[in-house]
Amino acid sequence: MINTVEDFNEVFFIGIAGVGMSALAQYLHGIGKNVSGSDRYFLSDEANKTRSQLEAEGIKCFVQDGSGIASNTQLVVVSTAIEDTVPEVLKAKSLAVPIIRRSELLSIIAKSKKTVAVAGTSGKSTTAAMLYHILEKANLQPSIISGAGLTSLIKQNKIGNAAVGSGDWLIIEADESDGSIVQYKPEIGVLLNIDKDHQEIAELLDLFGVFKNNTNSLFIVNQSNRQAKTMSTNANSDFGFEAENCGYSVENFKQDGLELSFTIKDQPFGMTSLGRHSAENAAAAVAVAHQIGVDLAVCAESLRTYEGIYRRHQVLGRKNGVWVIDDYAHNPAKCAASIRACQPLAERVIAWFQPHGYGPTRFLKDDFIEEISAVLRPQDEIWMSEIFYAGGTAVKDISANDLIEGIQAKGKKAVFVEDRDELLNQIRPELAENSVLLLMGARDPGLETFSKNLFEKL
Repeated sequence: MINTVEDFNEVFFIGIAGVGMSALAQYLHGIGKNVSGSDRYFLSDEANKTRSQLEAEGIKCFVQDGSGIASNTQLVVVSTAIEDTVPEVLKAKSLAVPIIRRSELLSIIAKSKKTVAVAGTSGKSTTAAMLYHILEKANLQPSIISGAGLTSLIKQNKIGNAAVGSGDWLIIEADESDGSIVQYKPEIGVLLNIDKDHQEIAELLDLFGVFKNNTNSLFIVNQSNRQAKTMSTNANSDFGFEAENCGYSVENFKQDGLELSFTIKDQPFGMTSLGRHSAENAAAAVAVAHQIGVDLAVCAESLRTYEGIYRRHQVLGRKNGVWVIDDYAHNPAKCAASIRACQPLAERVIAWFQPHGYGPTRFLKDDFIEEISAVLRPQDEIWMSEIFYAGGTAVKDISANDLIEGIQAKGKKAVFVEDRDELLNQIRPELAENSVLLLMGARDPGLETFSKNLFEKL
């Protein structure tokens, strides 16, 4: 039985290239475990960037053929995407090696530290990264297990989604999409927002309610999000974030190009980012840091040097007067917030979105149409390519064009270009000077390359 991080030393990850799995693998390696893993994307005759980065850290990588599991393997970790027919699963079972899911392992790791768990349907990775940056600059030597790479770590040629510090605090993301959020019992819980995403609001309220009850000492809630506010112990408060009834609200917000300025508790803040939602994420990070003893002035000084995270309003550059920005937005609220955040940057925003999954797109169809239509100004446009299909038995009874037609019916400019490889040729006439080309999508591992290639050819 695996109950603590002391119960194993030799651990093997099946699907180690996934962002959640690679973060856990790096963290365990960082605390002295012998870590190895395999992935279906690891092929013997092809280079793989993630594999190279993991091996550079000292993590052994194998093709997914069962060869990585040995008699001394003490624990096997799988993601929800791993099927029982995978060779490593079969071999682990034949050797009676314990098999646990990624979320179970994260829960075990969280018990070993003073943990801050960041929850919500949007902004988890950004807020976790901001908090990590503040605590690091405050010399608290924090650790982080994140759902996205931090730019400051990526610059060191790392994947960037995990780091091990010698201090007491560990920052994690508590994911509601697979229900695993109910497993965590953090010292501090943060609830950023509750918007319809993978589940209906009622289901999300139940999950976040359990998360709140499982938090040990301090629960911080965004008062500006209507559904999240219902989880507050002081639901009548007007504060941006409540921490023991001490408000951390964003005041005097201003966006000037890529620079944000605002105040929290009369302390001036400035940071390089986009959108009011970024300032609100910063307020959540500041609320946690201040509550555990970091001075507000130190928080402000830290965020001035915050460099952002991978594919969260990542500015690829500017050509011919056109800003190109790559973003992970993938649900209605995130897409709307991403478009809104780019509007102060230029006279016109031309957004492109690739939905992922036929089931999620069908579930959120009306919300996508409503949210995106509401945020588009008369001069703005939304383009979409066909839904990303990762395989499986999904019923393909919806198209991204159904969303486009719904947005057109609202009187907004919307265009369907089925093959994203045709996007640049078709959209080029629209890219006048003083505009933003915003590229949005998630889950598809090819999006980073697509976005960078488009910018190069612009």
